[in-house]
Amino acid sequence: MPARRRSRPGTPRRVATLSVHTSPLDQPGAGDAGGMNVYIVEASRRLAARGVEVDIFTRATSSDLPPVVEMSPGVTVRHVSAGPFEELGKEELPAQLCAFTAAVLRAEAQHEPGYYDVVHSHYWLSGQVGWLARDRWSVPLIHTAHTLAKVKNEALAAGDRPEPRARVVGEEQVVAEADRLIANTDEEARQLVRLYGADPERTLVVPPGVDLDRFAPGDRAAARRAIGMPQDALVLLFVGRIQPLKAPDVLLHAAAQLLADDPALRGRLRVHVVGAPSGSGLEAPEQLQKLAGSLGIADVVTFYPPQPPERLADHYRAADVTVVPSHNESFGLVALEAQACGTPVVAAAVGGLRTAVRDGVSGVLVHGHDPRDYAGAVRAVLARRELLSAGARRHACRFSWDRTADALIEAYTRAGEEMATRAAAEVVAARPLRLVGPARNIPGIQVAR
Repeated sequence: MPARRRSRPGTPRRVATLSVHTSPLDQPGAGDAGGMNVYIVEASRRLAARGVEVDIFTRATSSDLPPVVEMSPGVTVRHVSAGPFEELGKEELPAQLCAFTAAVLRAEAQHEPGYYDVVHSHYWLSGQVGWLARDRWSVPLIHTAHTLAKVKNEALAAGDRPEPRARVVGEEQVVAEADRLIANTDEEARQLVRLYGADPERTLVVPPGVDLDRFAPGDRAAARRAIGMPQDALVLLFVGRIQPLKAPDVLLHAAAQLLADDPALRGRLRVHVVGAPSGSGLEAPEQLQKLAGSLGIADVVTFYPPQPPERLADHYRAADVTVVPSHNESFGLVALEAQACGTPVVAAAVGGLRTAVRDGVSGVLVHGHDPRDYAGAVRAVLARRELLSAGARRHACRFSWDRTADALIEAYTRAGEEMATRAAAEVVAARPLRLVGPARNIPGIQVAR
C-alpha cells in the first residue's frame, strides 16, 4: 500500500502520541506508571494550549475502559485493544505490537490523508509502532526513550535483572529510524550517541518541566496536619515505584544509620514511603516492610499508596528532605517536584539527577549507594535547610512544561520541513533524464522532442 503524503510542511496541527505500555490516565507511582506518564500528560496539555491537537494511543488494560477519553481540551486518549486486558507483563508486549500498530493505522485511515503531521513515540515499544506509522503516513517520527536498556544494564541494582537483548535490539532500531531523538539531558544525548550510534544532528536535548503552580512552597504546618504528621517530626520522604532500580532500601538503611548515630532521634524521625511495588519489585511486594522490621525501624516508617498530585504536593511540603537514591534516572521528576515545593533533595549522582538537582544549591548529590553517605548527606542538608530550600525553588523554576512544549513544537516543525525537502528532492531525482542531440541514439535515454 503506498504511503499517504502530507499536504504541507510547517507547524504541526495534530500529533499522534504513542504510549503502548502505560496510559497517561494511570496513577504514577505504581505498576508501569511513573515520570513518563507525567511527561506525556503535561507536555500534551501544553501542546494543546498552543493549538496542536494531541491523540494519545495506549493499550487498553480493562474491558471497562471507553474507547475514547477526552483527557483535557485538545487532548484525546484512545484505548487500543491489543492482547488480553489484564495480567499482561511488559515483557510480553512485543508480541502484541502488530495488533497495536494495526489499530493505530486503522484509526488514521478513517480520516483524510495528512490527518497527523507527526508521530511522537515514548519508550522503545512505542518507537517500534511509530517507525511503521512514520513510513505509512510519510510524517516525521520523534522519539523519547525515557529509559535506555544499555544504560540501565551498566548500573544494575543488586538482585535486579538486566534488560533483555530483544529490548536492546529494538532500541537500536528505533534510534536508527527516528527523525528526531529527544533526550532529557546532555548526558542522555551523549549516551544515545555513544551506546546506540545516534546521529548527533538528530539528537536534541529538551528537559522536562514541572508544574510550578501545583508544586509550590506553602504552609508547612498545614501540610503536616493534612497528612497527620506531628509538627516537630523530622521527615525523610521517598516518592516513586518500589523496585530495586529506585533503591528505597538505601533510604531505610540510611535512616537506621541516623538512629544508630543519634538514638535520641527516634522520638522525632519519620520515614515516609509514597508508592507501590513495580517491575521486579512485584516479585517480593512486602520486602521493604520486612526490611524496616529487620532494621528495627518499623516504628518510624510509614507506607503510603501513590498519591494524586494535589496530595503529593502536601507530602513534599511536609518533608524536611526528599531522598532519591536511584541507581539510574533519565531525569528525576520527583526531585524537581520536591524542589519546586521548597524541599531540598538528597539524590544519587547518576543520570539526569545530576541535572535535576544542583549540588550544594538545591540539595546534595551522593556518589555511590552507601547508606552511611546518605545519612551524612541528610545531616548536611538539615544543617543548611533554610538556605537550600530557597535554592531548591530557584533551581526548579528554571524548568517548565511550557518551555518543553515550545521546544517540542520546534522539533516537530524542523523535522517536518526536512522530510518535505527530502521528498521534493526524491521527486526530482526520479524524473527521467531527457537529453537532446547525439544522445538520442543511446539505448534507454528519453529524447526531448
